[in-house]
Amino acid sequence: MSKSKSNKHTRVNDILLGPLERPALQWLCVHMPSWMNPDILTIIGIFGSVVIFAGYVLTNVNHGFLWLASLGFVINWYGDSLDGSLARYRKIERPKYGFFVDHTVDAFSQLLIFVGLGLSPFVSFEVASMALIGYLLLTVYVYVNIYVTGVFKISYGKFGPTEIRAIAIILNVIFLIWANPTIELWFGTVSVYDIFALAIATVLIAIFVYSVLKRASELAKIGE
Repeated sequence: MSKSKSNKHTRVNDILLGPLERPALQWLCVHMPSWMNPDILTIIGIFGSVVIFAGYVLTNVNHGFLWLASLGFVINWYGDSLDGSLARYRKIERPKYGFFVDHTVDAFSQLLIFVGLGLSPFVSFEVASMALIGYLLLTVYVYVNIYVTGVFKISYGKFGPTEIRAIAIILNVIFLIWANPTIELWFGTVSVYDIFALAIATVLIAIFVYSVLKRASELAKIGE
């Protein structure tokens, strides 16, 4: 079986790392062994998410397992970014199957990643859950927006999944170097990483609310 993202919409992925990522994906597709197919790459992407989850949970034993979580992000990028790219390169797309599998798998991967982070000693489970909610809300908007506009926009402000993975790896390095710094606020001691994760959750939810209101206003004006 083979798959790719759906080709019945316009795909917008104007990301900061695009000038580096697009040639890399093209090179990898050209040099991919014949036995590798999009379904295997999807499984590799899921495996990467499991590695991330395990890496974060194991940091309760030793903070050095953050390197395992970072490796998981690389594996996840490899599988998730290449499955559709390879299908398009080999012209073996199965649009409905690919779109369905790709994005349901993405939701499961997001669950693993954020829950793993919440089970680590760096970010509280409550804050990690808020970040997951923000991410899933924005994901829901992206999918609904495809239906009403025919545009699959997966980047906002030059940021997309690839940039988020890169930021996560950078944060893992910071976690490893500076352990778990805290600050004293009027209501108690708070982890610096909790504040950062909460800020991310807030930004994601704010983008969701703004995007929904903007799109609803546009649709109301044209009577659709």
